[in-house]
Amino acid sequence: MVAVTGVGFDRHEVRRSRPSVTAAVASPEIINLNGHRVAYRDAGAGEVLLLVHGLSGSSSSWAEVMPKLSSKYRVIAIDLLGHGRSDKPRGEYSPAVFARLLRDLLDALGIDTVTVVGHSLGGGVAMTFAAQHRSYCRRLVLLNSGGFGSEVSALLRMCSVPGAGFVLPLIAAGRAIWTGEAATVRESVPNRDDRRVFLRTLRSVVNLRGQAASALSCLHAFADLPTQIIGGENDRIIPVAHAHAAHHALPGSRLDIIAGAGHDPQMQQSEIVADLIDDFVTQTCEVSSLALAA
Repeated sequence: MVAVTGVGFDRHEVRRSRPSVTAAVASPEIINLNGHRVAYRDAGAGEVLLLVHGLSGSSSSWAEVMPKLSSKYRVIAIDLLGHGRSDKPRGEYSPAVFARLLRDLLDALGIDTVTVVGHSLGGGVAMTFAAQHRSYCRRLVLLNSGGFGSEVSALLRMCSVPGAGFVLPLIAAGRAIWTGEAATVRESVPNRDDRRVFLRTLRSVVNLRGQAASALSCLHAFADLPTQIIGGENDRIIPVAHAHAAHHALPGSRLDIIAGAGHDPQMQQSEIVADLIDDFVTQTCEVSSLALAA
């Protein structure tokens, strides 16, 4: 251990020119999916890694790991609807909706299979995607993922209750006492539309008692999928115990706990995260090759 409905998309809006290797973060590209503009970053060549950010994040949440990973893989990072440069339509924001969005993006780009990497809420989206669209998935990487216990930070629980929208501007103004955790919320609420999306997304997975959605009921759908679980030792949003619970619930999974890491190790310990993901993909490729040769 280491320290669904019919879809529509416009292929013509995809800009195909991209370097095979990049030393910088790829610029966002825009594609139309079901009438919504969806932003994503696309860099590198080779086996495809699909990166899914967490609540209040965006494709830029992966800015520190993309350059290293894209030197060996094709790396695609999406802005989920309501996040980053993607549209913020009225309607449902839930892991199931986001999972269909991932499928639609892959179909639009002509990609058959990927390794899905999900951070926090993105971990729940990645698991939902694996359960509902198993044929697209080669591997699953869960980074500080929710869905394996009810515990979550007090701030997020309070934000899930009716009327929370009125106090979010106070948090954004820096008046909250949860200094570390408030940063996640503060970046999400610069205007009314952002507050609306943040609250709808949050309430799809969190209530006053904690995490409302559990991944345990759908694990059987991808029990055979090579899975890596990465946890931050000092995560204050989702306790590291959830990583251990996920490892226990998924026999054969790989568990990596990053010493000293908080909730966003892909930003603070990007080299370690990139190395762990690369090692996992390489290791499982070797196992698959040996199995085919046997």
